[in-house]
This record gives sequence, structure tokens and C-alpha cells, in this order.
Amino acid sequence: MRAAYTSAVVVELLKAGLVFPFVAGISAGASNTANYLAGDGPRAKASFTTFAADPRFGGLGTFVRGQGFFNADYIYQHTSAPDEALPYDFDRFVAHPAEMSLTAFRCRDGATVRWSKRDIGTMGDLMVRVQASSTMPVLMPPVTIDDEVYVDGALGESGGIALDAARAVGYTKFFVVLTQERGYIKAPMKYPRFYQAHFRRMPAVADALLTRPARYNATREELFELERSGDAYLFVPDHMPISNSERHVDALERAHALGLEQARREVPAWREYLDVPAGD
Repeated sequence: MRAAYTSAVVVELLKAGLVFPFVAGISAGASNTANYLAGDGPRAKASFTTFAADPRFGGLGTFVRGQGFFNADYIYQHTSAPDEALPYDFDRFVAHPAEMSLTAFRCRDGATVRWSKRDIGTMGDLMVRVQASSTMPVLMPPVTIDDEVYVDGALGESGGIALDAARAVGYTKFFVVLTQERGYIKAPMKYPRFYQAHFRRMPAVADALLTRPARYNATREELFELERSGDAYLFVPDHMPISNSERHVDALERAHALGLEQARREVPAWREYLDVPAGD
């Protein structure tokens, strides 16, 4: 839900007409990626703000029933049709010129799996992969695609930041949207025995959860080095006022407003970094 703040970047990128040749997203970033490629700023905002008021969005009831604290099957697979809560323009997604990468974590062997537009034939193909990339372990049930089981791509090689996905296709200059403040350092996971017990049949998931902080922190440090060398532009929240499980719409709306304020302030710097003058 911290994407309530960073979805404002999608809104402002679209408003500014900034088009990238390649876009990669992990976890909530997968939703931001999908909404950016559909050119839909209002959907980007609603996905992480007003949509949380939907009674089917989730909560303790859906968690107890095994549907997840976030009711992922509903959120990702039953909201995007024209008559549903968050209509999605799949034709615009297909027509967008950018290549794409969505990342998920394969539970069987701990592999980092990336999907491109070549893996997407229908809106269902897209949304189930966004769901897999966003499936927070414990809080949401794993997702099965083509007989393989997946959870959140944040457990993968880069710890949740898609730098490796962009490098894998040859990019050396990056525009990166982060969801934590500049001084943030991810702490070691508490209660490791709980995760080892909970995922005893998926030991790769437990191992990745416990080792993720080191990978995530290392990727962030690398990004700051790239920023210093001029090879990356980092959008880093001035202040992240909400947690990843925030459900109150008022708090989510305030977070989005803060994100908009920062994004609008940074648009000239985006243009300068991307060498796209105003009006182009």
C-alpha cells in the first residue's frame, strides 16, 4: 500500500508524456507498471487509495477464510473488466511501445522468474502475473501459473528492486521509483523459526525471506552509487507516512497527495535527466 505514494509518479509521468522503452516492476511496482503501460493515471491512483474501501478488498475475514489479508484473487482477477471495480484498458497496454518485465519468485526452487509482453496473450495472463509478483508471503496465498507456484518477486535476486531486470536486457541508465525514505535500512526478519515452520514445504521461500534484507539493502546501496555517478535517477519519498498494510482510505489519499506534491516538484529534474525538454 506504500504505492499509494508512488502511484503519483505514474500519474505525473503520464501527464508529462514521458515514455520509456522498457518498464519493470516488482510487487506493488508490478501494478504501477501495468497502469503506466495502459496510460491510466486515475486507475493507478484508485488501485492504492479509494479501492481499499471496497468490502471485498480484504481484511481479517478473508485472511481467516484463506483468501489472504488482501483478497488477491478478487483484487487482481475480478476487477479489470469494463463492468468491474477497476476497468483496465488491455488494448492500450498491448499498443504501448515499451517492453516490460514483471518479476515473481518460484517457490519450488527459489528461481527469479521474469515475464515480458511475449508471455501476455490476454488480460487474464497479465493480471495473474501482476498478482503473483505482488503476493506477500503469509498475508496472501501463493499463485499457480502453468503448474508452478509463485510468491512476491521481492524475494528474488535483487531483493525487490527491478535493477537486475533492466540490466538483463542491456540497460545501463535507470529511472528508479523507491518506496522507502533515503535513510531506510531493512532490518533482519523477526521470528525466523515461524517462517521456517510456516514454509516447511517450501524451504526456498523461508530462506529467501530471511536473506532478503541483505539483498535489498545491497541493491539500494548500488542504486545510490549509480545516482552519484549519474547513471540513475532515484525518486525517493521525502517521507513515507504509511505501512505496507495500510487500509484506511483517508491515510492512503494523504499519502498519494504527498507523492503528487513531490513528483510535480521533481518533473523538471526528470526531464533534465532524461534529456526531454518541456513540450516534447
